[in-house]
Amino acid sequence: MTSEIIEKINQALKGVSDPELHRPLPELGMVKSVEFNDGVAEITILLTISGCPMRDRLQKDISDSLEPIAEVKSLDLTFGVMDQEQRDNVKKLLNGGKERFIPFAQPDSLTRVIGIASGKGGVGKSSVTVNLAVAAAQKGLKVGILDADIYGHSIPRLMGIVGKRPTAIDQTFIPVEAFGVKVVSMEMFKPERSDAVAFRGPMLHKVLEQLLSDAYWGDLDLLLLDLPPGTGDIAISLGQLLPASEIVVVTTPQIAAAEVSERAGRIAHQLKQHIIGVIENMSDTSCDKCGEPIAIFGTGGGLETAKHLSTLVGTDVALIGQIPFTTALREGGDIGQPIVISDPTCPASESFAAIVEKITLRPKSLVGVRLSVS
Repeated sequence: MTSEIIEKINQALKGVSDPELHRPLPELGMVKSVEFNDGVAEITILLTISGCPMRDRLQKDISDSLEPIAEVKSLDLTFGVMDQEQRDNVKKLLNGGKERFIPFAQPDSLTRVIGIASGKGGVGKSSVTVNLAVAAAQKGLKVGILDADIYGHSIPRLMGIVGKRPTAIDQTFIPVEAFGVKVVSMEMFKPERSDAVAFRGPMLHKVLEQLLSDAYWGDLDLLLLDLPPGTGDIAISLGQLLPASEIVVVTTPQIAAAEVSERAGRIAHQLKQHIIGVIENMSDTSCDKCGEPIAIFGTGGGLETAKHLSTLVGTDVALIGQIPFTTALREGGDIGQPIVISDPTCPASESFAAIVEKITLRPKSLVGVRLSVS
C-alpha cells in the first residue's frame, strides 16, 4: 500500500516544474527522495543553488500537487542543494548535451530573432522593444528581450525589474521574467547599477556572445534585441553571430532624424539581414482640447525611410506602424509599466498590437531572407 502511495506522489511531482527552468522536477534530478509514513509525505528537493529565490513558490506548487491524493494528510518538505556533478547534469540537460553554444544560431532553431535598430539615438528603440515584446506575449507567444545596448542599457527600468538579478547555475543563468517576457541585460551583471561600462570593440562582441549563449532562454517564439544607436560593433556582431536575424528600423517623423535612422537599415543590408520594415515613433497625436492632429516632431520621416530602404534593398520595405506621441508612454517607462499593460486600448497600444500582427506573420516572398541551405 505504501509503495502505491509513493508512486502516486512521484507521479504528482512530474507535474511540478521549476518556476525558472520550466522543466519537471524529476527530469531535472531535483527530487532526492520520497517517503510516506502515517499520512505524511516526506519529500526532499535539491535546489540548483543555495538561497534559491523560487523556494517558496516550489513549496506551494508541490503542496498543491499532492492535494488530490487522499491518503496524504500533510507534507514534510526538506530542501537541500545540488552538488557540482548534479548541477553539471542540469546544464547538460538544458543545453541538450552540447557545450556552450548560441541556440538561435543553430539550423534547427525556430526562434525568430529581430533586432530593433536605428542609426539615431533618442528615437525610442527601447520603448518600442519593450511594448512589442509584451504585446507579443499577450498574444500567447514565448518572448525574450536581450538588452544589447551594452553602454546605454535601459530595459530593466522599462520592464520594472530594476535591481533584479538572474539566477545562476555556474556559468549558466536564467533570464529574469516580467509581464511574461524573459529579459537579459548587462545591467543585471554590474556590481552597482550606476557603474559605467567601458569596453573596447572586441569585448563588446564577446559580451553579446556570452549573453546569447550563457542564458537559458528555453523555447522562444520571438527574441527581440534592443540594439544601441548607430552602425558599430554590436550591429556587425549581431549579423555575424546570428546571420538569420532580421531588423526593424525605428525612426521619428523628423526628416533630419530619419536620414540618420536609415543607416541602420543600410548596415543590415550589407550584412545580408532581412529588413522587416520601418516603425515611426512619436508620430502625430491628437490635441486634448480640439482633437486636431499635432505633428510635434514633423511628418513624413517614416515613409521617407521606408522609401529609401526599399530602393536600396530592391523590394518593398514597408512602414509597418506609426506610434502616436503620448506622455503616457514615457511615464509608463519611468515606473516600469509598459503602456500595452497600463492602457491597452489607447491608440499607442493599438498601434503596437497591430505591428506585432504584422511582424509575426512571415511574408509569402522570401526575397532578402537568408536561408539555412548547405
